[in-house]
Amino acid sequence: QVHLVESGGGLVQAGGSLRLSCTAADHTFSTLAIGWFRQAPGKERELVAAVSRFGAATSYAVSAKGRFTISRDIDNNTVYLQMNSLKIEDTGIYFCAAERGGLAAVRAGPSLWGQGTQVTVAS
Repeated sequence: QVHLVESGGGLVQAGGSLRLSCTAADHTFSTLAIGWFRQAPGKERELVAAVSRFGAATSYAVSAKGRFTISRDIDNNTVYLQMNSLKIEDTGIYFCAAERGGLAAVRAGPSLWGQGTQVTVAS
């Protein structure tokens, strides 16, 4: 089973930037669609951004469009989430998740999850 590992979270001032990384040692990682989900305090987990296998297509939540960019480095088995112009409401635990199939499969509910990385945006 693919083991997903997130990193890059931390404390940042509003307006700042962070880059999250999701890596896996499994050689099948590039064949999986990947999503970044956010679990904010008191809110349901939401899909922030997703990228199809091999990086051909991406999708974003309305709240992330224009500020976040998801990308994948096939050679290094890594998916990134570049987050710019961060807002206080971006605070939460960010999870990397994977699923076989396309973006629709990630939106429907991925079966593989990482342990999450905390992002805190301060005023």
